[in-house]
Amino acid sequence: MASRLVSLPGMRAVSLGGSRARGTHRPDSDWDLGLYYRGTPDVAALTALASEVQGSPAEVAGPGGWGPWVNGGAWLTVDGGAVDWILRDLDRVEAVWSDCREGRFEVGVQAGHPLGFWSPAYPGEVALCHVLADPGGELTALRHETVAYPEPLRTALVEASWEAEFSVANARKSASADDPLHVSLCLSRAVGVLAQSLHAHHRTWCLNEKGALAAVSGMPDTPAGFAARAGEVLRCLDGEAVERAAELVRDVRSVLAAGEADHT
Repeated sequence: MASRLVSLPGMRAVSLGGSRARGTHRPDSDWDLGLYYRGTPDVAALTALASEVQGSPAEVAGPGGWGPWVNGGAWLTVDGGAVDWILRDLDRVEAVWSDCREGRFEVGVQAGHPLGFWSPAYPGEVALCHVLADPGGELTALRHETVAYPEPLRTALVEASWEAEFSVANARKSASADDPLHVSLCLSRAVGVLAQSLHAHHRTWCLNEKGALAAVSGMPDTPAGFAARAGEVLRCLDGEAVERAAELVRDVRSVLAAGEADHT
């Protein structure tokens, strides 16, 4: 499938990503294929190939069809298994990688990413993928670059942990006003920011919210019981949960500050 995809206009490389690339998949896990293109991909040609490999009519969303960051693709069923095609603009991925090396990142609104799409996920996907087809060697060369986590990005994401403290402060006000929606959003945001900062502290790519708590909990400098404590915070959503969240934020930021002092 990968070799046929890269023969289509605009397509430059295909990778295997997700849990199957990282070796954390279950038997029923999806097969996530990153379809890297330059310019404008031929959506009609992609649709024809998708329909052929699925054995029934398929729909392919072109660039922008799924949103600004996860910007298109297809959900297919092939030989009884789920195969996801995910479009990636290689020019944009390279631009984001350049920003990351300078310590710049952004968080955008994206369906399927309730805590937002963190732009370092683009180079992180490349770093953790298996390249399946890459006639020009472009994705392979980029993968070699992204294996080393950029120190400026590490510093920027660690410093971003201030937002977790701010979110907990906002949750504290809303908890006393019996506003569970705002409390839940603030506390989820706080925990998500801490997970991003801890991943960066450990120089580990964080691609999305899925599995982020479990992954970071096993890392050396993460405060003991981080995932369990975060789970308690997110289950209760009351004033007591806010104070537990504040304690968790203090513990994580203390670890991050000590790490930055050692690094300096």
